[in-house]
Amino acid sequence: MDNLNSTQFYKVEKEQELPVSEVLTNVYNSLKEKGYNPVNQIVGYVMSGDPTYITSYNSARSLMMKVERDEIVEELLKFYLAEKFGEN
Repeated sequence: MDNLNSTQFYKVEKEQELPVSEVLTNVYNSLKEKGYNPVNQIVGYVMSGDPTYITSYNSARSLMMKVERDEIVEELLKFYLAEKFGEN
C-alpha cells in the first residue's frame, strides 16, 4: 500500500502465434482423430466462416479462429502451387 502515488504497470505477454501451416496441420489432425473428413470440414469453414465446422477437440476451433480465412486460402494455394510447379 506504500505505492499509492505511483503508476503500476501490468505487462501482458503476447501469445506466440503459430504459422498458418501449423494451425492447419493441428486442425487437420484433430478433425481426423474425431472421425471427420478434414478436407470437407475445413472447406466448409473457409467458405462459410461458421466455426462449428471445426471441432473444439484439442482447441482446434479456437486455434483456427485465430487465423483469417484469406490467410488459410493463401497458404493452401501456395502449397498447391509449390507442389504442382515447384514454386515457393
